[in-house]
Amino acid sequence: MAASRSSSAPAEKSRLLRFTGHRNFRQRLILALVSQRPVRIDGIRPDSSSPGIRDFEANFLRLLEKVTNGSHVEISYTGTSVLLKPGIIAGGKVVHDCALTRGIGYWLEWMVVLAPFAKKELHLTLKGVTNMEGDLGVDTIRTVTLPHLSLFLPLDSVSTLASSLELRIAKRGSAPGGGGEVHFRCPIIKNLSTINFTAPGRIKKIRGIATSTRVSPQMANRLIDAARGVLGRYIPDLYLFADVYRGEDSGKSPGFAITLLATSTTGAIYSAEAVSKTQDPGLPEDLAQDAARMLLTEIAGRGCIDRSHQPMALLLMALSPQDVARCTMAHPTANAIQMMRDLKHALGVSFKIANADASAPDATNDAESEESDSDDNDQDTMLKTLKKPAQFAVSCVGINFAGFRKCSSAPDSDRVREPEESSGTLARMKGRKTTIRVLWQAI
Repeated sequence: MAASRSSSAPAEKSRLLRFTGHRNFRQRLILALVSQRPVRIDGIRPDSSSPGIRDFEANFLRLLEKVTNGSHVEISYTGTSVLLKPGIIAGGKVVHDCALTRGIGYWLEWMVVLAPFAKKELHLTLKGVTNMEGDLGVDTIRTVTLPHLSLFLPLDSVSTLASSLELRIAKRGSAPGGGGEVHFRCPIIKNLSTINFTAPGRIKKIRGIATSTRVSPQMANRLIDAARGVLGRYIPDLYLFADVYRGEDSGKSPGFAITLLATSTTGAIYSAEAVSKTQDPGLPEDLAQDAARMLLTEIAGRGCIDRSHQPMALLLMALSPQDVARCTMAHPTANAIQMMRDLKHALGVSFKIANADASAPDATNDAESEESDSDDNDQDTMLKTLKKPAQFAVSCVGINFAGFRKCSSAPDSDRVREPEESSGTLARMKGRKTTIRVLWQAI
C-alpha cells in the first residue's frame, strides 16, 4: 500500500505543468483543460505594489469553474501562485458577470476555443463591457473569431449540427460602467478537421461597423465618413454601417468604437478596431483614421490568419486529427511564439516554420491580369520591386483531441448557473463536485 502511494506521487508530479509570470495566463489554463494535466503558475507580479492575480483573472477562474465539472483551484495566500487541477468541460447554460476592468472579449476569446469540446452544448451569457481597448471587441469576435473557428469545423457535419455557431449582442456597454450583454452558442462536434490554408489571396471587400452608446448618433456617422475617406481610395467594394443603441440597451456609460475587416478572395480575414478612451474620448475622425491605418498594416503583413488570432489558430491546429495541418501566417507575434512553446510543453506538439514560397501564385484570376493595360502592367512592375513582408508556412501534426462529448459520467441538469458574489459559495453549488480553495486575504 505504501509503495503504491509513493509511486503515484512522482507520477502525478511529473504531469504537473509549471509556468512563471502573469503573461499568457488564460491560454495556460486552457491548455491545462485540454491536456487534462494540472498546472501551477508561480511568480504572478511578485514585485508589484499590489502583488498577485487581478480581479479579472480571478473572475476568469470563476468562469472556468462554471463551464467545467470537477475542477479544483488553489490560490496562494498572497495571490502570486495559482494551482488548477482540471475537470471535464461540461458546457450547458452559463450566466456570468465579467469584471468591468476588462472587456467581454477577455473571457469570450478563449471560451470560443473550449466550447466545441464540451460535454453539452454551451449557451453562454456574459455581462460587462462590450468594447475596451486592449481586448477583442464583441464585433471582432462575431465577424472574425467565429469564421476562424469555422475553418476547423468538419465540412461534412456543418449541415448536421444541432445548432448554429452564433454570437448575439443583446446590449452594448462602454467602459467604465459596462451594462453590455452577449449570448454565445456553440454546437459540440466529434473532432476538428485538418486545415490546409496556404493562399492568402487578394482583398476583395472591406466591411465595418461603427457603434455608439449614450452619445449622439452622429458620432457613428463621423466614424464611417472618416474611415471611408482612407479606405475608399483602395477598393470600391466598401460598406460601413452604423449600429446605434439607445435606452436600456446602450449600457451605463458613453462611448463609441469602430471595427473594420477585410476579406480576401480565398477567405482570409484581416481586422482592426479602435475604441474611445474613458477619460479623453478624442475626435471620432482621428479614431476612425487610426483604425483604417491599422487595417492596412494588417493587410500588408499578409498571411491567412489575422495576427490577433494566431495563438487560437495554433492551438486548434495542435488539437486537429493526426494529420499535417498547414497554414500561412504573417510574422508570428510574441503571444503566438509563446503559444508554440507552451504547446510543446503541454501537448508535445512541435511546429515546423519555414519561409513561404513568395513565387507561389495566389488564388487570383490570371486571365484578368493578362488583359490589363500598359499602365496597370507598369504599376504591377513597380509593386513587384517593393520589398514584401515575409510570410511563414507553419505546420504541425495534431493530437486528434475528441473532447468530452462521449463522456460516461452522469449528465448535469439544464439549470442556469447564475453568477456568485463570494468565492466561498462557488464550492457549494448543488450537483457539482468543483471546489475552489482561496488562501488570500484580499484581491
